[in-house]
Amino acid sequence: MAPLPSRQYDLILLGATGYTGKLCAEHIAKHLPTNLKWAVSGRSHERLSAVVEEIKSYNPDRAQPAVEVASLSLQDLRSLTQKSRLILNTIGPYFRYSSPVVQACAENGTHYLDVTGESPWVYEMIQKYHDLAKANGAIIIPEIGLESAPSDLLAWSLATLIREKYSLPTKGVVASVHEIHSQPSGGTLATIVGILDHYGLGGLAKASAPWALSPIAGSKPSTSVPLTTRLLGVRKQPHLGTLTTSITAGPNVAIVQRTWGLLGGSKGYGPNFQYQEYMRVKNSLAGAIIHCALALGFLALAVPPLRWLIQYAAHSFYAPGQGASKEDTAEESFELRAVAEADEESSKPRKAMAKFRYDGGIYYLTGVFLAEAAMILLKEDELTRKLGGGLLTPAMLGQPFIDRLKKAGVILDSRIMPEQ
Repeated sequence: MAPLPSRQYDLILLGATGYTGKLCAEHIAKHLPTNLKWAVSGRSHERLSAVVEEIKSYNPDRAQPAVEVASLSLQDLRSLTQKSRLILNTIGPYFRYSSPVVQACAENGTHYLDVTGESPWVYEMIQKYHDLAKANGAIIIPEIGLESAPSDLLAWSLATLIREKYSLPTKGVVASVHEIHSQPSGGTLATIVGILDHYGLGGLAKASAPWALSPIAGSKPSTSVPLTTRLLGVRKQPHLGTLTTSITAGPNVAIVQRTWGLLGGSKGYGPNFQYQEYMRVKNSLAGAIIHCALALGFLALAVPPLRWLIQYAAHSFYAPGQGASKEDTAEESFELRAVAEADEESSKPRKAMAKFRYDGGIYYLTGVFLAEAAMILLKEDELTRKLGGGLLTPAMLGQPFIDRLKKAGVILDSRIMPEQ
């Protein structure tokens, strides 16, 4: 697919007045090329103008963004997406507001990035718009924020390293949230409590089924899980420590599995590839408590009266569009570690290990993901021609994306482990 024709803007940031949108605009203003043609978009000209005035202070010498007022009607969005090569979308909950954004981009051959973590919505968008986007050359990548870029990039890095070092496929990757210090935004809390209302348990189960987002079916795990582990959620991994259930594992696993399928399954990572993700804890008791608390929390969300009560409490904590102050986020950090095992006939298969780490505001990191991925789609013509279009994943942007993230302060390292 040829590069996109010249349009009025290189990118439009949709939802620029929200918490994540403002942070993304800040990173664009500070770090992206000064000749970038861009705009901020939303429903309120007054609020958008205030954002523009705020970001001028970061770099007054650069080209400042234009203001594009648009509603979320399909008519407005069709007009908006025809003006730009790329849309960065930070308007959530995505299941409630952003389906017409994806539709308009798919129809007009406009690239698209977002930071959702809503697997049922992503499943729906794949079913509706993957083929249309592919036909029109629109590269659409959801979940390119904390969910699920770190997981996807670590899995890709490890499988690539094992293939390059040993000429072997990868049998599996086990990842662990080694450290996270962050506060949720209002939008995140609203999404968690609202998604069950929209899709119901049936829709959530369909999108959460193994390999649900993958274009081809993967293999089943070769080993069974002990009963105590299923009940208490605790397991031990020699290189990662004591692990328990992670609340973000579901969306991340689904995206990694989709990458496996998009890369051809056995032709890419390998025919027996599995990805699992957990959270590190200090000890087994803490792990069991967290696992049981998450299970009870999910059961509470499944009961409408309790769900509404949780939703009310969430809004009293942070309203959508709000989040922690810069001072409060200065000490935030996130680290994901992963261990991969080569697929070989050996009692001691060779392994590799990788780490993703960022010190700073986690929602600012979300803005970094969006802005740096945007530059890949805008500048890497050979890669975009190869990708073609469709509903893709963060790891499809490969090493160029990793290189840009490293320059933005992310640590992402992978290494072969000593043979036993």
